[in-house]
Amino acid sequence: MRPRAPRFTVADVTAAQQEHEDVDAVVIGAGFAGLYMLHRLRGSGMSVVVLEAGDGIGGTWFWNRYPGARCDSESSYYSYSFSDELQQEWEWTERYPRQPEILAYLNHVADRFDLRRDIRLGRRVTAATFDDGGDRWEVLTDTGERWSAPFLVTAVGCLSSANIPKIPGLDAFDGEWFHTGMWPHEGVSFAGKRVGVVGTGSTGIQAIPVIAAEADHLTVFQRTANYSIPARNGPLAPAEQAEVKRNYDAIRDLQRSTTNGHPYRISERTALSVTDDERDAIYAAAWERGGLRFRASFADLLTDADANETASEFIRARIAETVQDAGVAEMLTPRDHPFATKRPPIDTHYFETYNRDDVTLVDVKASPIEEVTPTGMRTAAGHHELDTIVFATGFDAMTGPLLGIDVRGTGGATLRDAWAEGPKTYLGLQVAGFPNLFTITGPGSPSVLTNMPTSIEQHVDWITDCIAHLREQGVRRIEAVPEAQEAWVAHTNEVAAATLLPRAGSSWYLGANVPGKPRVFMPYAGGFAAYTRRCDEVAAAGYEGFALSR
Repeated sequence: MRPRAPRFTVADVTAAQQEHEDVDAVVIGAGFAGLYMLHRLRGSGMSVVVLEAGDGIGGTWFWNRYPGARCDSESSYYSYSFSDELQQEWEWTERYPRQPEILAYLNHVADRFDLRRDIRLGRRVTAATFDDGGDRWEVLTDTGERWSAPFLVTAVGCLSSANIPKIPGLDAFDGEWFHTGMWPHEGVSFAGKRVGVVGTGSTGIQAIPVIAAEADHLTVFQRTANYSIPARNGPLAPAEQAEVKRNYDAIRDLQRSTTNGHPYRISERTALSVTDDERDAIYAAAWERGGLRFRASFADLLTDADANETASEFIRARIAETVQDAGVAEMLTPRDHPFATKRPPIDTHYFETYNRDDVTLVDVKASPIEEVTPTGMRTAAGHHELDTIVFATGFDAMTGPLLGIDVRGTGGATLRDAWAEGPKTYLGLQVAGFPNLFTITGPGSPSVLTNMPTSIEQHVDWITDCIAHLREQGVRRIEAVPEAQEAWVAHTNEVAAATLLPRAGSSWYLGANVPGKPRVFMPYAGGFAAYTRRCDEVAAAGYEGFALSR
């Protein structure tokens, strides 16, 4: 279960209320985004407080401690670029860093830049209300603290609100159950246990091989078969790391100029412009190299269904080669969505895990889960005895973390009502009717379709420059104009429709993993570089599409 922030007594709450003070900006969240936002705003001379629900910094990497948790972007560029001294001094140990190493990195950043003195841990923000008369945000935490500031910045992450399925009987389960995004910090032992893992998305694909190696028996409950590319992870050789450090300027420039914020370009060739043998050789080389670069093999994999099918079929063939039982291999073979239209995982021996005698795969699309019993899980096809259940069922992505706070804008209008039909933003940065509220990597920005630190730094830098401009010009209020917001939403839908991305009907990009959530493609699919240019144009035009009030 999720470790909870420490509870406070009445005396603690009273003391906290007495300590209430006004600041220039309140930032919610102390992960990658919140730490950098604090650093930039404080560097511009502002007083800032960061409110963090956890009892440690790190955001995603504080909570997600499940077995096998590691990043799917390479360590050399899943990192900050704002300080060359930081880049040169930090030593990564693996191509794809594990959770403890990323968390250690973020703690190093917090210490190196003296960030902790402005971070308040164990404070979950419950409400934020805009005071029309004072042009200020009033922010309330679950400890009873109240903060007031003209600017409110949400750095709550895109994947931080756990999606726990509402399965009948879960409360009566005699064993233990966990969600991967709320993992106990003391760890979990699976030795001698019959374990069930629900979900085979990115998280499940990382956790399943590790859990299988320890458990007495593992049963995997799969709704949707998934494409996955081998990570080919390994230690970073000193010479390789030294080469990266010598070339960081070029690496970072390349990241900022690409579609996905990674330091490599998508090939300009199209999948059907080469012979079958040439195409297979290109895929095979990318498969052997491993990692997300596989999807950059051809220019049209996300725009042309026939091109995509060549990549999809290549991966299906690799699954058939790897999994010894033909029936299990077929269950693991994705056929209901094109490759990379759902978040494309990378793995370490995921498909090989199903060759173990102590691993069972259950297709819950064919035989849905009906209930959790005191001793296990029942599907339409029968009962599975379990001692432990692990939900790798992902998150209420992008909107869940924001809607988990009672946010009220002008006239008391709620964000929940404003987004009742799906999220609407201008540039993923602001929401009409909610002045002086900035949403780092919010819906309508590239965010989860990119290397996240690249997108985070771009958003934080833009927000910092914007607030500095407002303060210099004596502007008290900035708010997205409704017409500009509607135009951006229409553009976001248009660029998504020009790709294959919306074709994965069960994707969390669409909110389809959360019952009752509006089906709207939430991230911006027009590419990071194009998006950045548009943000820069808006700022250069005097913050076009925003209403500025003195």
